[in-house]
Amino acid sequence: MAHCPTILSQMLKLFSRYDFEKLVSKHHAEFHARGVRSWSQCVALLFGQLAGQDSLRGIEAGLATQGRNLYRLGVTPMSRSSLAYANAHRPAALFEDLFYRMLSKCTAIAPRHKFRFKNPLYSIDASLIRLCLSLFDWAKFRKTKGAIKLHVKFNHAGYIPNFALLTTGKVHESQIAPKIPLDSGDVVVMDRGYLDYGYLQTLENKGVFFVTRLKSNSRFRIVERKPHSQPNICADQTIEFTGFYTRQNYCGPLRRVVAKDPETKKRVVLLTNQFDWSPATIAAIYKDRWQIEIFFKTLKQQLKVKSFVGTSENALLSQLWTALIAYLLLSYLKFTSKFQWSLYTLSSIVPTNLFSRRDLWDWLNNPYKVSAGPNWALKQTRFRFA
Repeated sequence: MAHCPTILSQMLKLFSRYDFEKLVSKHHAEFHARGVRSWSQCVALLFGQLAGQDSLRGIEAGLATQGRNLYRLGVTPMSRSSLAYANAHRPAALFEDLFYRMLSKCTAIAPRHKFRFKNPLYSIDASLIRLCLSLFDWAKFRKTKGAIKLHVKFNHAGYIPNFALLTTGKVHESQIAPKIPLDSGDVVVMDRGYLDYGYLQTLENKGVFFVTRLKSNSRFRIVERKPHSQPNICADQTIEFTGFYTRQNYCGPLRRVVAKDPETKKRVVLLTNQFDWSPATIAAIYKDRWQIEIFFKTLKQQLKVKSFVGTSENALLSQLWTALIAYLLLSYLKFTSKFQWSLYTLSSIVPTNLFSRRDLWDWLNNPYKVSAGPNWALKQTRFRFA
């Protein structure tokens, strides 16, 4: 259908150009700017993420071959040098704000988490992205290695990132944990990297429920042993810490749940301040923490966060925020579609359909439908031979 805009053009309509221009004015992104405008830069970076292009040359060539379709995107063909300059000098905070604008849209339609309780459920974790120190000399991690760290608060309602913070690889998770916003009644799941008893006391004071793993060298005494009959639950106990410094940081009782993985038969010792839910629910909550690991895997394998189109800190941050925006964009399409998409399948199929002229929602709801061609194409040509 020649009159139908491209899939990419319809996807970009999910972003309000009016709101985008307000963000540009807020961050003075085009102060004394010439050449590539902020919207063109945003479209180019999103195209790189969705089309799987990991270089400026690939982005430039990919957009240049679609010259007829670019006017519907509100952009014009751009050179590598202009895009590289924009990535290095346009503030990355513009894309950070755009991420939170897209997040509000996704949160409004995201399905709730799979547990019966109504409390919001989050996981917090961090992932290391290794860099070449000779190119990214500002991201020192080891003596001869560079890296940045992506800290994420992950919402289990829809399995989308709810908060993100980018630091150098040297920054430990425990330093960032207090900066992650949590409200009373929230349930947060975290690994042992965040096990700081002072931080746990802060969460307790705020009314936040936490589920984490207990360190093997922790000293405690058992206050109460609770009976249980649920499979794969080895123990359900109320404990108090006996270590001098530990008691200074956290002085109240906690719940210790020992669960056994039915597949590997390994025991996992969990620590929580939630005493009302069943031990099987506590174990299932921690098991669902694996979804944030799948998120990091998808981000690194399906989107472009391991190879970068610029070496400056601003260019790298712009690309990472754009990758998170692309993840939310794909999640939004998944939420609104009637077809049972997995994010992996959707992110694999989108690159081959970006410039297809088909209604976006029709394609999402019935991706394998064969559209009927013109009437003359359905008629078989008959030949007469003498």
